[in-house]
Amino acid sequence: MERTSTRQRVGLAIAGLLSLANIPSAATPTPDGETGPPYGVLVLGTVLGVVGVVAVVLAWRGNRAALRVAAGAIIISTLTALPAFFVDVPAWLKLLVGVVTLVSIASVVLMFSPSRQTAATLDEVPS
Repeated sequence: MERTSTRQRVGLAIAGLLSLANIPSAATPTPDGETGPPYGVLVLGTVLGVVGVVAVVLAWRGNRAALRVAAGAIIISTLTALPAFFVDVPAWLKLLVGVVTLVSIASVVLMFSPSRQTAATLDEVPS
């Protein structure tokens, strides 16, 4: 198992927080008569949250496959929030979805950023 870099750990920490925030989704369904995600999307968010937290813990310990699973869980979870931009919801909710989307992208980029040692090693390879 490879050791994770500081950047990867920051990305994993953000992914872990996003995943933790998704876990209670199914416990708070959209009230009748209000605009919000369907219950199936909320259940998917909870499942992705649990998968994401487990994957983050394993990736933190150096498991490369778990790193991909954590990124996948964050990406799918983010994709389920994007319809908020196309329906009639309050502006603050669209802003929140935008911020979470940007934070999710940053998390995935950080999780897959190479360590400086790996980058230096690649630069030293003769052409």
